[in-house]
Amino acid sequence: MRELKGWVKWFVSLCLVAVAVFHLYTAIFGVFQPRIQRGIHLLVLLPMAFMLYPATKNSPKDRPSLLDVILAILAIAPPIYLMIMNDTLNMRMELFDPVSNIEAILGWINIVLIIEAVRRTVVPAMAILIGLFFVYIFLAPLLGGIFYSKPMALSRIAEINYLITSDGIYGSIVGVTATFVAVFVIFGAFMQNTKTGEYFTNLAVSLAGRSAGGPAKIAVISSGLFGSISGVAAANVYATGVFTIPLMKRLGYRSQFAGAVESAASTGGLLMPPIMGAGAFVMSEITGIAYVHIIKAALLGAIFYYLSILLRVHFVAKKEGLRGMDKDEVISRKQILKDSYQLIPLILLVIFLVIGYSPFIAAVYGILATFLLTFLNKETWMTPAKLWDTFELSGKNLIMLGVSCAGAGMVISIVTNTGLALGIASVIQSWSGGVLLPALMLIMVTSILMGMGMPCTPAYIVAVTIGGPALQAMGINVLTAHLFVFYFAILAEITPPVSIASYCGAAIAGSDPLKTGFEAMRMAIVGFIIPYIFVFNPALMLNGSFLEVLTLIIVVIYAVITLASAFRGYFHRILTKVERTIMGVVSAALIIGSCNLTIMHNMAIQIAILGSAGLILVLYILAKVKASNSTPAVA
Repeated sequence: MRELKGWVKWFVSLCLVAVAVFHLYTAIFGVFQPRIQRGIHLLVLLPMAFMLYPATKNSPKDRPSLLDVILAILAIAPPIYLMIMNDTLNMRMELFDPVSNIEAILGWINIVLIIEAVRRTVVPAMAILIGLFFVYIFLAPLLGGIFYSKPMALSRIAEINYLITSDGIYGSIVGVTATFVAVFVIFGAFMQNTKTGEYFTNLAVSLAGRSAGGPAKIAVISSGLFGSISGVAAANVYATGVFTIPLMKRLGYRSQFAGAVESAASTGGLLMPPIMGAGAFVMSEITGIAYVHIIKAALLGAIFYYLSILLRVHFVAKKEGLRGMDKDEVISRKQILKDSYQLIPLILLVIFLVIGYSPFIAAVYGILATFLLTFLNKETWMTPAKLWDTFELSGKNLIMLGVSCAGAGMVISIVTNTGLALGIASVIQSWSGGVLLPALMLIMVTSILMGMGMPCTPAYIVAVTIGGPALQAMGINVLTAHLFVFYFAILAEITPPVSIASYCGAAIAGSDPLKTGFEAMRMAIVGFIIPYIFVFNPALMLNGSFLEVLTLIIVVIYAVITLASAFRGYFHRILTKVERTIMGVVSAALIIGSCNLTIMHNMAIQIAILGSAGLILVLYILAKVKASNSTPAVA
């Protein structure tokens, strides 16, 4: 991103603040009609993409080039036309009425500018992907079988991507970004500029800093807390990793391992309720399922993901004798409690969402609480200058989201209007022979490939557009299908070769990016297993009786512990190869068993699972009592 100077800097700053204030205003007083709301959203964000993001490495870094200015001016015309002609466009019959020449021209200008903006602000890979879908439109009439689609005129292509408000550039996906997501981006900027992110790190230091492998546990906890509201795994890595990765290296962790831990933990923040990196809001919009039901269904999976990473770093620390932080490096519990008021906005947000308030209202109250609480500490006072910076940061954070979601909207439009999604669903069913497990594996690979190099929200949108229909065609319910695809679209951030979060972690750690990516993928292995349990056992989504949910929790905990032990070769002591193999076999058996409803719903087995958990708990307590009694008293 450019560091602008002079009057251009102030003009861009004014535009960014204005768009953030606009979104906050509409959250409080109500949104405009779709074309107006989404038009204003992209009227500012699309030109800012050209003003702030250089076209090439050789482009000016402190000012926009002449080409950038021309593209920024061109980007203003399409949304302005939509807003002026809103009433007329509302009355036209979509896909039936003719498209005027001016509409076709503006539509294609908008399409080309969005693809170029995606190339600059996200990654070239996503721009190429969008471009390939447009190539498919022209090739589809030449293809046979399920990939055939009738020829589409240039004006009709412009219509489905520019004029329609259900799909395309100004479709429902951008609608979510221009409403719910925008407000939570503002909320995240307020928390970031009021040192709440710093408090998350301090809280993690206080909780785990002095234990074995403390720095790695700090990375896991702080990244989970901050990652849910940041919305971008790479940003999360840089926000928390600049502190945790050097600390891990200083206390003995390998550079590659330190970068992998931070990358895996930061990516997992996008899976963690209540915000899930804005993915939950988009999922709610696409599926029509209430937001609260989505975060409830996703909760256990996210907890197990982080539990597995914590166990892995704990076993490594024990195996290699890595110590925690010194006492004088850990912030006192008293100071943590004193600063705990910084958690009030997040707690209020969750409370308002759970009791039934809309995400709009919940986020607005969260922002208001954050603003008011800054005045409890002179260092965090929200002065006019700081308030301006916060809104400017919000606007900057919205650019990539707005542009990438507009690109994802075009993919959805093409897939929907050509029937490509149904074609891909048919191919998956054919290749899998109609068997669910092979079909799930094919969709997993598809989702990871679609998500590589993209931010979480557009990655999920593109992946679910392709994989969702195939899953639903095989009888999987809507929420399960979306969570399955969502997990793998997010985990693409740490899946080599295009593992953006791992590259960021490796850059801070000074390690090899590809090796760090593979280490992060191994670290997050439980994240690749959880979606399969979602499909085969709905109790993981809290959809079942209390006994069914409780026994599944116990079995998955056993599986997570044994899997971490098998991977790291440690369980109370260093394990032999045979013992590691046994642990691996046991974990595999537990995972397979957790997916088998006949086994999990058997009353005798449920009683045995509960009994084993009770016995382990009693033995643990007795061991702790014995250890405390054997400790010599200090004279």
